[in-house]
Amino acid sequence: MATNITWHDGHVARADRERHLNQRGVTLWFTGLSGSGKSTIATALERELLHKHQKATYVLDGDNIRHGLNSDLGFGQADREENIRRIGEVCSLFTDAGIIVLAAFVSPYKQDRDKVRTLLKGGKRSSFIEIYVQASVGTCEERDPKGLYKRARAGEIPNFTGISAPFEAPENAEVVLNSGEKTVGECVAQLMQYLTDGGYLSAK
Repeated sequence: MATNITWHDGHVARADRERHLNQRGVTLWFTGLSGSGKSTIATALERELLHKHQKATYVLDGDNIRHGLNSDLGFGQADREENIRRIGEVCSLFTDAGIIVLAAFVSPYKQDRDKVRTLLKGGKRSSFIEIYVQASVGTCEERDPKGLYKRARAGEIPNFTGISAPFEAPENAEVVLNSGEKTVGECVAQLMQYLTDGGYLSAK
């Protein structure tokens, strides 16, 4: 980091933005294998929050981010780490803006997820909610919506999580969604209940 820079504080605090939006800024971090349903559940939750509850929310999707901000990164361990570091910083900005962030990333390494948790730690409520979208490799491979597992099995995609690269499952996730057994609607309902019970859908 450069040494000739200074943090500039504004005149509007996070609490002011949260009161204006009548919600708490928070990052819901969806982690799980490719094909487990992370983005499908996140986008369904986004629709529920915006259209039925008038909450300001935004989905950050792993593939979408790699089209722009992280288009210079590959899938080796070092690049995966940098991918999550950058996304963590983006989530921190969105959360400070009072937005309910829905971040859907494979994020296979516990250490990388924990760094984002530490970055977003603070306040009476946690600003980081880890959501483990749990589905077996077999289930994800059977779904294979993008044909990635087939290509990985054929050796066409190196460092593919669950096949030729590891996935470190969360040990203490705030929410576990068994997407192998539950419908998308049931998963969304579970998350809505968590956000309601945690006081995230009101600034009071």
